[in-house]
Amino acid sequence: MTRVKICGVNDAAGFDTAVEAGADWIGLNFFARSPRFVTAAQATALAARRPAGGPKLVGLFVEPADDEVARVLDTAPLDILQIYAAPGRAAAIAARVARPFWRPVAVSTAADLPGAMQGAAALLIEGSAPPDATRPGGNASLFDWSLIGTWHAPGPWLLAGGLTPGNVAAAIRATGAEAVDVSSGVESAPGRKDPARIRAFIAAAKAA
Repeated sequence: MTRVKICGVNDAAGFDTAVEAGADWIGLNFFARSPRFVTAAQATALAARRPAGGPKLVGLFVEPADDEVARVLDTAPLDILQIYAAPGRAAAIAARVARPFWRPVAVSTAADLPGAMQGAAALLIEGSAPPDATRPGGNASLFDWSLIGTWHAPGPWLLAGGLTPGNVAAAIRATGAEAVDVSSGVESAPGRKDPARIRAFIAAAKAA
């Protein structure tokens, strides 16, 4: 069954819905320029809502300062880090705080698909951000899923970028993805998660 990450959750309703609908991971976004931004205090309050055995919590960071991740982890119980930074630096940050990290990879052509994990526990394969984007991810950027057909993945990976309740099943069939990640595709407005869309996305992904 396909595993699902609901990313950019920033309120109790979205968090509780993701838990109840069967999300495998919930993403918390610590990038201040994102409409999905949460502070460490907000993340800690949301994490307290997680039941025993509930979804793993993934913290998203963009070029974090050396001590930024550690400061968040002082209160927020993140299980995994999703770090937008050079792979070597991301691996070093994750090692210092003893957490696995996911490596985001922006894809436009087959040449962009990675041939190595570079220390990551998983790869997040997503469409490249548009030229005017103010953030590296969460831009609903689709890419040509047929590129995946000739790719030999070097390890675990998730499909992201432009996924919605309406296209996630087709995306899974086209790519063979065993895990998917969505943020804006389950929102009613930027940064506002829609419980009905969260439920529909998870149901469609797990039935694909």
